[in-house]
Amino acid sequence: MTATVYMADLRSSFKDNLFTKIARLLERVGLADGIQPKALTAIKLHFGEEGNASFIRPILVRPVVDAIHALQGKAFVTDTNTLYVGTRSDAVSHLETATRHGFNFPVLNAPVLIADGLRGNSTRSVKVGLRHFSEVKIAAEIYNADALVVMSHFKGHELPGFGGALKNLGMGCAGREGKLSQHANVSPKVANKRCVGCRQCLAWCPAGAISLNEESGKAVIDNDLCVGCGECIVICPQNAINIRWNETIPVFQEKMVEYAYGACHGKRERSFFINFVMQVSPACDCYGHNDMPIVADIGILASRDPVALDQACADLVIAAPGMPGSALGAEIAPGGDKFRVLYPEVDWQPQLVYAEEIGLGCRSYVLEKI
Repeated sequence: MTATVYMADLRSSFKDNLFTKIARLLERVGLADGIQPKALTAIKLHFGEEGNASFIRPILVRPVVDAIHALQGKAFVTDTNTLYVGTRSDAVSHLETATRHGFNFPVLNAPVLIADGLRGNSTRSVKVGLRHFSEVKIAAEIYNADALVVMSHFKGHELPGFGGALKNLGMGCAGREGKLSQHANVSPKVANKRCVGCRQCLAWCPAGAISLNEESGKAVIDNDLCVGCGECIVICPQNAINIRWNETIPVFQEKMVEYAYGACHGKRERSFFINFVMQVSPACDCYGHNDMPIVADIGILASRDPVALDQACADLVIAAPGMPGSALGAEIAPGGDKFRVLYPEVDWQPQLVYAEEIGLGCRSYVLEKI
């Protein structure tokens, strides 16, 4: 089985700009086949943490809204609350952050909803019967939507290696309980030689699992309290916190994929995926900062198959020359695995292998440039 992945490069002219290219991508993936008149259509995004600037621009969402409206569908733009403490951990602060980042009705021509409610506990149970979960907890308004368009900023990530359509589906469409159950077996550790006791990780930890040792002044993580969200790893300015690299990383990836499977429940044939391989930052948009891109902007890709789409995006980033001066350091030759350079102990491929195994999509693809 081979899937088709459509790609628009970023060359532009007055006759063919990025907006017309996005519209053409939606036409090629068959949006018209999945959007019926009055269909409530969720456009799943990541609104970006306060201080981050690498998320998908709101004006690039508007062509998707317009395409849905042209088919007489009813579009809404949505995200879910975060597990960690930040500016998107409840619906009120989340909507405030989204508005400050430009996600509002005048720009989008669609309302913005937080899919899992005020505190992240508005969910629906979906039976999946897979390796790790018999059922998953999906954000209620993702579950209730008639159709789904997943728009993802493709970038690096410290747990799955990269974040694309599968992560936006699996982690991004889960309620708080679902996020916790995916992360639960991942426990970081503190390198005492690097820790300076700055307390930034204490303030960031959503579970209150980090404290300072009174004698050493170093951070200590209580493994019994730790929820395994991994956010402290990147927030530490001294790089003093690291994952305990063991079998839990592929397990985390498999759990994330099972949630991705559940997020498409009841609308797999009415689900569409767009990855923006632009401003490819080394870490997630969940942080209140974004480092410089690791490669030059590549393009916008779309598919009905999230597995093939993520595989194609990963292949393109790997094939591209690395950006001098970026987090890649000297490892910038074309063909080098950028994600393994960023996160040497993380193999990003198990998520794609498992997603293919459970029937979420296929890794084999044909790249068709439009």
